[in-house]
Amino acid sequence: MHSIEEKRVYGDRDGALEAYVASSIGVVRVRVADDTVGEFGLCDRCTARDIAATDGVVAIATDEDVRLLDLERDDDADDATVVDSGFGPAVAVGADGSGLVAAGPDGDVARLESPSIGLGDAGSAREWTPFESDGVAAVRAIDGDLVGTDSGVYRVHEGRLDHAGLSDVRDVSAAGVPLAATADGLYKLGNGWMEALEGGFETVAADPHSERGQLTRAHAVGGDAVYAYDADDESWTEYDRSSAPIVGIGYGRTVYAVTERGTFLSATPDDGANRWRSQTIGVSGVTGLAVPGDE
Repeated sequence: MHSIEEKRVYGDRDGALEAYVASSIGVVRVRVADDTVGEFGLCDRCTARDIAATDGVVAIATDEDVRLLDLERDDDADDATVVDSGFGPAVAVGADGSGLVAAGPDGDVARLESPSIGLGDAGSAREWTPFESDGVAAVRAIDGDLVGTDSGVYRVHEGRLDHAGLSDVRDVSAAGVPLAATADGLYKLGNGWMEALEGGFETVAADPHSERGQLTRAHAVGGDAVYAYDADDESWTEYDRSSAPIVGIGYGRTVYAVTERGTFLSATPDDGANRWRSQTIGVSGVTGLAVPGDE
């Protein structure tokens, strides 16, 4: 782990933020400013299945529990404050307003309100509230009130999970206009689910600051192609290609992404050439990306 245990030198920059990458060996914290990657290092060692950020915490779905990482820690501290939440083994986690929604390997889905309360106390009791359902299939992704599964999209409604259509869903995005990446196309929710792009898609994301019913920035990944949404003409165009599958996308001043093989990508300023700036962060088996504020 030489490549990430030794932090890279990085000066103070306006607009700097921290992104969190989930991988098979743990969570890597990456400091970025615009399209420049600064220092990065392992902040929690675990097998991370999924990751999300909300309400001052980063939530990590692991084989043992949903772990909560405190974002209000002292930035000069050597170790991050991470506690178990009491959910149990988890395969997916997502942000739901100020709370979290997580799914277990058996399809059980529950919500945790205000996860930052009592975060400094490892013994603090946390109560997950399960959603009622008629049986949820294998959960693959969670975002907002959307739960993507191998049998389609479910939506949270009055404490229940209701099936909302589609099948073989790989990823979902709830901001602005609901989107779903499926085995046979990228879909948006309007008057029912409408196909936006043909073909198999694995990853989709939208700027969390998109107004309801509108998309400002959104991206989708199908194979090695990355598509970007053009808000001016409401269309999708190919942005760039990646040599390895992109498994997570986040938003700050620019667009960030991470590949399964551990390459952190940042979109270069718009100069008419669509391309990524890349930085290897020394991990593999990457499963997701969370950018605090990206909820």
